[in-house]
Amino acid sequence: MKKTLATAAVLALFAGPAFASSCPKHMAQIDEALKTANLSDAQMAEVKELRAEGEQQHKAGNHQASVDTLAKAKAILGIN
Repeated sequence: MKKTLATAAVLALFAGPAFASSCPKHMAQIDEALKTANLSDAQMAEVKELRAEGEQQHKAGNHQASVDTLAKAKAILGIN
């Protein structure tokens, strides 16, 4: 049991940096897709709002929330 908990703790330590480095990648994908996006004004505003929120979450160190928020923006844009 202790070994399992120790393994989980070590994995959790490495998960943070992995999410941290993926946030900028997601933001760049959104920025690139916005250049040619065919969205309504409301959708465009929502994507830009989500993108900004994701960047703020990233800067605050809340990387899972950032990835989740950026995923919503990417879904509206139709990108993975």
